[in-house]
Amino acid sequence: MSGDGRGESAVRLTAWVHGEVQGVGFRWWTRARALELGLVGSATNRKDGRVEVVAEGGRPACEKLLELLGSAAAPGRVTGVVERWSEARGTNVGFVER
Repeated sequence: MSGDGRGESAVRLTAWVHGEVQGVGFRWWTRARALELGLVGSATNRKDGRVEVVAEGGRPACEKLLELLGSAAAPGRVTGVVERWSEARGTNVGFVER
């Protein structure tokens, strides 16, 4: 079974990742994990040093991405992840780094 959540209603995960996560390949790594999970969205550097991750797809795939964002496997040093869940908007195609 694939992790893309096809056949399930899509959700939108917005996660703000805190720590040393800019300039360490974090956005590229996040994009790779999201694409492996069949998610669409973006990873964006914020001026305050956080990375904002927006991902849409099946809830299990989004939950797995959220788990990975805070894991020891993530590049840099993650000190916290704040999440918000909402209905998918369906406006994203692919997964981009900004």
